[in-house]
Amino acid sequence: MLEVEAIHTYYGLSHILHSLSLTVEKGEIVCLLGRNGAGKSTTMRSIMGLTPPRRGKILFKGESIAGMKPFRIARKGIGFVPDSREVFADLSIDENLEISERQFDGRNLWDCGKVYELFPALKRISSRKAGCLSGGERQMLTIARALVTNPDFLLLDEPTEGLAPLVVAMLEEKIGEFKSLGLTVLLAEQNQKVALGLSDRAYIIDNGAIRWHGAVEQLRENEEVCRKYLLV
Repeated sequence: MLEVEAIHTYYGLSHILHSLSLTVEKGEIVCLLGRNGAGKSTTMRSIMGLTPPRRGKILFKGESIAGMKPFRIARKGIGFVPDSREVFADLSIDENLEISERQFDGRNLWDCGKVYELFPALKRISSRKAGCLSGGERQMLTIARALVTNPDFLLLDEPTEGLAPLVVAMLEEKIGEFKSLGLTVLLAEQNQKVALGLSDRAYIIDNGAIRWHGAVEQLRENEEVCRKYLLV
């Protein structure tokens, strides 16, 4: 469904991603693991067109999307949940969802009612301004806003970072439901326990390059790789 082939991404003169390649098949949850600063967020931004790669290919459903504007990539069926948890602070939860909602290819699996079923805590405070939300509530809203665009592929960048354990456990459960609902997910995450519990396959990134990839079960058994690239 997604093929990233040998991309090189820069911030100004700084070369961040070095010939990075990965694939995600339809129906999978794939995690991208690495320490802070390894290049996880830049990978997600490169796919979404926010920081386009200077070289390499990005194919979504066989179509090249490298260099496309982010809004056009979104219209292809990719939803993005950034690590910044950006929302419209002066608008209510209801209003944030209403301005984001759209159908994709005639599908309308996700609407305001559906995301309130997924996150009932949001429904109870739906009239509250987004700028007054806690970190966990804001993260739920950020995910909900991506879902109401009706994507079939979801980029999740550090969804559990900085959240309380109870909120992390709740989000882990909800993300686990996405696969049964027909969503394909690329998950960038530092929380190894959450990521490996959710994912089918894993990639490890370090200094902007993929250093290892394989099945989650293989990674769990590979103490040397975990120690070298994931331990702080």
